[in-house]
Amino acid sequence: MPSAAPAQRSILAQIVQGERFLRASALTSSAAQLITIGGPAVAGLLIAVEVPFAFGAAALAQCCTAISYAMLAPRPPDPSAHAGTSLLHGALDGARYIIANKVVLGAISLDLFAVLFGGATALLPIFATQILHVGAVGFGLLRAAPAIGAACTAIVIARRPIRRHAGRWLFGCVAGFGLFTIVFGLSRSFWLSFAALALADACDMVSVAIRTVLVQLRTPDAMRGRVSAVENIFIGASNELGAFESGAVASLIGAAPSVVLGGVGTVAIIVVWALIFPSLRRFDHLILA
Repeated sequence: MPSAAPAQRSILAQIVQGERFLRASALTSSAAQLITIGGPAVAGLLIAVEVPFAFGAAALAQCCTAISYAMLAPRPPDPSAHAGTSLLHGALDGARYIIANKVVLGAISLDLFAVLFGGATALLPIFATQILHVGAVGFGLLRAAPAIGAACTAIVIARRPIRRHAGRWLFGCVAGFGLFTIVFGLSRSFWLSFAALALADACDMVSVAIRTVLVQLRTPDAMRGRVSAVENIFIGASNELGAFESGAVASLIGAAPSVVLGGVGTVAIIVVWALIFPSLRRFDHLILA
């Protein structure tokens, strides 16, 4: 549920801190990717049994989630956090904090534009049927490739968290995302395309993990929910706008050139952001001691 994402991330940051938060965030991301792969298959099996049974199972899962959240020990709010603050002012506080904090602003905006230009997955049906000629089964494998790459990388990050040179890792992995997107756009081999998609999202998972720690652990408790909400708006919008951009450009120059151009745009963003946000490029210790 995208609307619950800011609260979920804020709760996780209050439950675990430091390196444990990076591990926990990576594990939750890995679980989410595995669900992305296996969820449709499980849903299909449940629907095959009976449609009402499938919806009942989904409702039961939501109830279990709600009960799990209710079992968390409550933390008293900071009495000074919202004192004298209007609803409108509070809603703008998150945006003000992001703009004032150049490292956080650079990380969020870098991910935003990288996703905006690297929307190759929106064109997978065209690649599967018209370029790679692999049909429905091949399309399913291509659709699962990003989740496989991201899930495997999240497991590695959970076991071996990033501790130093976070800025270099961030810029390098976003650049890798763009380069593998270019490879996918140029590829005419199914397995090369599969590998390019998996590796692109493997790089993206590293950048997401770094951005998550930057935003959650370097934001005051009183501001974390509002900052996460602003971040969620921009990142969520970039996914949708990225799919629209890829489709619009593909209608003009073709699917493959559209993907290649998007990858080139992502790499260009890296160069520009390295100049605009030198503090993010030089950012070193991801986890505060």
